[in-house]
Amino acid sequence: MTPEFAYFLKVNVAFVLFYAFYRLLFYKDTFFKLRRFSLLAFFGLALIYPLLNIQEWVKEQEPMTEVIQMYSAILPEITVTPEVVVETDWKSILLSASSYFYWGVVALLLVRFLVQLGSILLLAYHSRRTVIHGVPVYQLDKPAGPFSFFQMIFIHPENHSDKEIDEILTHECTHVFQWHSVDVMICELITVICWVNPFAWLLKREVRHNLEYLADNTVIQSGYDSRSYQYHLLGLAHHHQAAATLYNSFNVLHLKNRISMMNKKRSNGIGRTKYLIFIPLAAFLMLLSNIEAVARITGQIAADAVAEVKEATEISLVPAEAVKVKGQVIDDFNGPIIGANVLVKGSNVGTITDMDGNFVLETTKDAVLVFSFPGTKAKEVVVKDVLGDLKVQLYSDGTIQRPQSGTASSTPQRQSDEPQMVSDKIFTVVEVMPEFPGGQGELLKFLAKTIKYPVIAQENGIQGRVTASFIIEKDGSIRDIEVIRGVDPSLDMEAVRVLSAMPKWTPGKQRGQDVAVKYTVPVTFRLQGKTENQPTPGKDDIVVVGYGSDEADKVADSNQVFAMVEKMPLFPGGQDGLIAFLAKTIQYPKEAQEKGLQGRVVCSFIVEKDGSLSDTKVIRGIDPSLDQEALRVISVMPKWTPGTQRGKAVRVKYTVPLTFTLQ
Repeated sequence: MTPEFAYFLKVNVAFVLFYAFYRLLFYKDTFFKLRRFSLLAFFGLALIYPLLNIQEWVKEQEPMTEVIQMYSAILPEITVTPEVVVETDWKSILLSASSYFYWGVVALLLVRFLVQLGSILLLAYHSRRTVIHGVPVYQLDKPAGPFSFFQMIFIHPENHSDKEIDEILTHECTHVFQWHSVDVMICELITVICWVNPFAWLLKREVRHNLEYLADNTVIQSGYDSRSYQYHLLGLAHHHQAAATLYNSFNVLHLKNRISMMNKKRSNGIGRTKYLIFIPLAAFLMLLSNIEAVARITGQIAADAVAEVKEATEISLVPAEAVKVKGQVIDDFNGPIIGANVLVKGSNVGTITDMDGNFVLETTKDAVLVFSFPGTKAKEVVVKDVLGDLKVQLYSDGTIQRPQSGTASSTPQRQSDEPQMVSDKIFTVVEVMPEFPGGQGELLKFLAKTIKYPVIAQENGIQGRVTASFIIEKDGSIRDIEVIRGVDPSLDMEAVRVLSAMPKWTPGKQRGQDVAVKYTVPVTFRLQGKTENQPTPGKDDIVVVGYGSDEADKVADSNQVFAMVEKMPLFPGGQDGLIAFLAKTIQYPKEAQEKGLQGRVVCSFIVEKDGSLSDTKVIRGIDPSLDQEALRVISVMPKWTPGTQRGKAVRVKYTVPLTFTLQ
């Protein structure tokens, strides 16, 4: 169901409710002006309330493939819109025919509306303007019933006596002065669009009737004899059987209703209070329109809350009495400590905290974890005493000081209460942390682009994680770069070199003043193809990949599979060719459409030395139908240009996530 069709349905449902509401409460009273306002409000609210949804009204519909995204480690995100082969069925044919029929009738009614409008304007152009009893009118050349349109009154005076002309002019002037033609035009246009809804036509009829009641009531209140006026109406109806169109006719609407309303006793003034019921009716419509979105949001909030509770109390058990401990390391001011060491006491097993101070470590239940960070007091925690996520707070030991002060504390907790002393301290966490130009993402890009794997480290097979720290001064410059946890002098020096080349940062702030802040960055150096003692990078680590010299010389003569090489494999025609191929080849399985299945299928394959593809498999699937479609498309790909290492073709493993989305 498209949003436009949903809007159309809501509007027409409102017309049904409003007409029933009108007939039930307002139909028999004599508050004609209030009735006019209510009827116009019905039309306005019916058109507006569907637009006030919390979210777009998206319901289950005949599915089609909107987007299939493909990206990999070497390609930017690509959006592919494949052509979906949809079997022709009678349902779609019927829907198309209904659409054409609807718009055809709309066109005919619109033409009819324009013809009527043009005929009135043409009649005004050819009629002679005159003044009768002080009222400007258009004098008709041929006998016809009197009527008005906006500020124009049409009459054939030879057909009426002076008294009748006075009554007619009083009646038509009411239409003119109160701009009743605006109401008529609104009703006509709405019935053109909503012609399929009989209640729209019924509301239009009520509007026309009420306008005549208003004009008749004005004539009676002006002092004209009610009985004489009613006989006059009967006479006009007998001689001029006109049809109701765009104009306000004096005699065309049901005389029985008009005469009955003129003779009806005026409604009690207290009855006006019932029009206030329109307010809760409008509120009900708003709720009815938004209830689906409210339910959807409430369900999402509940799901998120359950997930948070589950995550907050989770300790994942692994085989052999091992546990996965996770948590956060914070400082004196409850801010995250970046790069804090988390080690298993008595071993070299451990990790460091990421950019949010979080860590995850697998160990045994009887282990003791040691938490440490330069400038703070170390802390030990017994794993078996841990329930849920662990939060460890490390307090400053006062050892980190600025050279010029000699006595300034290293953490905010020890700072002086005097504002002028804030800028003389070195902080690890401040109110506004320093920021690399362009943000955290740009910092990661800069490091990844600038760092080079030292050749000597590659030749000696050295790999590991280097944790470096530096101080960001009040002017954003970098100083005091040091390696907190090193691996090898060559890797340590490369990390220091890159950090020294960084541009000025936006300085951190404490109490509104620029201050010096200590910052920590972990960099993981990893050799391709070497699994022994290979470090596992954290989520915020910079990963630098290199190749050992012995292995690099043998790659062309072996069947080793690489994940990254100097020149990656390329689809024929490049990225554009791959997009065109996927758009032409991928088809959304009909079974998955019917079940409403969607999501991401992650596939991998090996690009062989000759460019052919092998070992195609699904790493993470959704449903067999979607998984099989992803495998099918990969299996029919043409040969690629193979990847090369040291100028020779090698086997390269390639991973492709494909996202299937239903509109």
